[in-house]
Amino acid sequence: MLVTGGNRGIGLAIARAFAAEGDRVAVTHRGSGAPDGLFGVECDVTSAEQVEAAFATVEAELGPVEVLVANAGITDDSLLLRMSEESFDRVVDANLAGAYRVAKRATQKMLRARRGRLIFVSSVVALVGSPGQANYAASKAGLIGLARSIAREIGSRGITANVIAPGFIETDMTAAMTDARRAEVLAGIPLQRYGAADEVAAAAVYLASDAAGYVTGAVLPIDGGVGMGL
Repeated sequence: MLVTGGNRGIGLAIARAFAAEGDRVAVTHRGSGAPDGLFGVECDVTSAEQVEAAFATVEAELGPVEVLVANAGITDDSLLLRMSEESFDRVVDANLAGAYRVAKRATQKMLRARRGRLIFVSSVVALVGSPGQANYAASKAGLIGLARSIAREIGSRGITANVIAPGFIETDMTAAMTDARRAEVLAGIPLQRYGAADEVAAAAVYLASDAAGYVTGAVLPIDGGVGMGL
């Protein structure tokens, strides 16, 4: 299985959770290397050529990718009137088009095998929006349409496509927020706590399992109730 952006944060937690299940796990990174125990391959998902090379390397080392977790993504926050075209395009390219590129490549082998799991890591921001994150929210919301279109296209071939929408998870990104911002965010979480990356990873393991064989086109929030009902 392959986790894009699996060298840190939520992606790393997902990769380690699958490894603990006994799966052969590869992760992509952009030059930082892979953590111990995981097979790493350098790949920038904004490059179709690098995506192709990464898959070829993983397939040669571990075999066909039967489970893909499209997790790689970036942020570049700015209020709408200050946001540049470059900023918007760069975030959408990495987060949405990058997921399209890796999903398209992964399904080539999945279609032949007539089985596979595609899991897209979105965000609660895709459902509720966030000031200063129009580019990020748009890219993460796009993953829902992408996954559901794929689910309808190739579900008959035994391939599922689902979305995980994490909320505020304890990562380097949330750790960098000011105390005031953390308190503000916490006040809006019904469970009154931040989530753990392992809780997101558990959802990914479930969606890849045989137990989730009849689950496709779903959006699974792991957000403490922030986006409930959406």
